[in-house]
Amino acid sequence: MNVGEQVAVIRGARVRGPGRELLPVADADDRVDVFLSDGAIVDIAPTGVIRPAGSVLEADGRFLLPGLWDHHVHVTQWALASERVSVVDATTAVEAARRVAGSPVLADGRRVGVGFRDALWADSPSVALLDEHTGDVPTYLINADVHSVWLNSAALRREALSADDSGILREAPAFEVSRRLNAVPAAHADALVAAMARRAAGRGVVGLVDLDMAWNEDAWVRRVAGGFDTLRVSFGIYPEHLDRAIAAGLRTGDPLRGGSDLVHVGPVKVITDGSLGTRTAACSHPYAGSSDDRGMLTVAPAALVEMMTRATAAGLSCAIHAIGDVANSHALDAFALSGATGTIEHAQLVGASDIPRFARLGVGASVQPEHAVDDRDLTDEIWAAQTATPYPLRALADAGATLLFGSDAPVSPLDPWAALAAAVHRTRGGRPAWRPEQALDPHTALAASTRGGSTDPATIRPGSPGDLVLCDSDPLAATESELREMTVAATLLAGRLTHLA
Repeated sequence: MNVGEQVAVIRGARVRGPGRELLPVADADDRVDVFLSDGAIVDIAPTGVIRPAGSVLEADGRFLLPGLWDHHVHVTQWALASERVSVVDATTAVEAARRVAGSPVLADGRRVGVGFRDALWADSPSVALLDEHTGDVPTYLINADVHSVWLNSAALRREALSADDSGILREAPAFEVSRRLNAVPAAHADALVAAMARRAAGRGVVGLVDLDMAWNEDAWVRRVAGGFDTLRVSFGIYPEHLDRAIAAGLRTGDPLRGGSDLVHVGPVKVITDGSLGTRTAACSHPYAGSSDDRGMLTVAPAALVEMMTRATAAGLSCAIHAIGDVANSHALDAFALSGATGTIEHAQLVGASDIPRFARLGVGASVQPEHAVDDRDLTDEIWAAQTATPYPLRALADAGATLLFGSDAPVSPLDPWAALAAAVHRTRGGRPAWRPEQALDPHTALAASTRGGSTDPATIRPGSPGDLVLCDSDPLAATESELREMTVAATLLAGRLTHLA
């Protein structure tokens, strides 16, 4: 078989994930044949009981799972990261500057580096330091959390922006720089997005939520018209476009105007505070080394309620960025007051009294488990005085909240197996588990990686979409390294192969 072909039968698979207990087999390792038609599962039977007809994908005892989702991706920025230099491992400002200086100049005359983490550097970024290494080539370094950008003098001149001696722009000015860097020719961006989607399918991904900071409808109409058919997509809408979306009659869940059963309108995305790495997440206690720095709210609570009320009245759900515990409290208040549906994005620091409110209000916790591993040292250092719980995955699950996993790519790579490994094992690279009491069991983590999340996961049963993943190892019994290195043998979207190893 080849990528693009419709599969009629998956023969000899071992099913894992939500709903396995409903299958017509006695033992978890019993093999089944899964029959598909018109993009959906129509029957499941013990292997060999029903004669197959049509194209057969031989599973040979591999493990069949519901298709995986990434619930938080900045699609264009992640696609563009493939041609930008990563400085994620730089341990000093000097090293980051040297690394980006050695990178190729892009077609638009700029150098762009991504992934720097300066919060624990012993030295400090400065315009002078970056100028020393990069000269007159406009150079930009985007923080790993995307909430700050380090520019040299040539870049500041090119963008007609000013900064202090650090050369660092934070929050709104940083987002504006990112938007400008993402504004590459459409054909170039779409080719990179198509390649990114194929790589995602190769990791078992069948769908994602696109939260690019742009009017995303036009981009997806163009991509679908150009033949994009690799993933399901739900695209976000930012506050500056809310009036336009309401006037156009866009409603969450509606199919893309112009025709597509793969792309749908998603939520209104609102960023209400900053980030941990930029020390701008809104917290109840000061950051380490300060007596009064508690981060910042970027949207006033009353304005948030008004915005969410308007979105809800128009049929739009909400995705509210909240990282610090103060921001999470205000976001939950706004859901309660507005009657909105949707998610809190990130939920990285949550007060004990707020954890049960997620389930009580029906607010999903759209979380990125790999961030906990990335930020463990940073959390222990600069959030040392916080009394709220950082990265409370187990606590949220125990309270009945719906967990929805994602990557926040490009903040972390778009790889659901990395998210699963971080959620279950709370570590990477052989280090001891970090805050292991917040680890999840594999069943909950796998459910959180499907479209409906941990409390309403996708299942493998007759009537379910033929969005499926066939992998070599059992994800429910895998070690941390085995999860991260998982081999995906095949990915199916509505029964059609989007990846075949």
